[in-house]
Amino acid sequence: MAQRKLGRDAAGRKALLRNQVTNLLYHGKIKTTTAKAKEIRKIAEGLIAMAVREKDNYEEVKVTAKVPKKDVNGKRVKEVVDGKKVTVFEEVEKTIKKDSSTRLHARRQMLKVLYPVTEVNVNKRRQAKTVDLTDKLFSEIAPKYADRNGGYTRIIKIGPRKGDGAEEVIIELV
Repeated sequence: MAQRKLGRDAAGRKALLRNQVTNLLYHGKIKTTTAKAKEIRKIAEGLIAMAVREKDNYEEVKVTAKVPKKDVNGKRVKEVVDGKKVTVFEEVEKTIKKDSSTRLHARRQMLKVLYPVTEVNVNKRRQAKTVDLTDKLFSEIAPKYADRNGGYTRIIKIGPRKGDGAEEVIIELV
């Protein structure tokens, strides 16, 4: 299948499209040119279709995990054993989602396209958390489109760009 070259070599084009698709799925809409939007649409709709197909393909499993015991302030509780300070652990039972093999494959296919997203809290210094976009696809985006047969994105024309006159559009999740 032919694709637009977008004035870039293969590596640059792939990086651009990955970045734009990641931003589209994270933010819900982005502003770009018509040609880029049409390429982004192909990739994004494929990922969403994969997520819709595999959204319920997991089983819930109960596991026990050792978790460090914490005090009132949220700090780890330590006790002295043989002259050394050792963290005290307690066993907690958790319920986790265990992906089936097809869902795991779909998740890995998504990770090939999507870049890792880090969310930085501006108010608290040095607090950044990574966002699991594949989990967002499975848990938030896929249930929203479960009853739709394709057409998950919309392209709205907003006119020519001031600098070079390229036709600009907003591509958004429907």
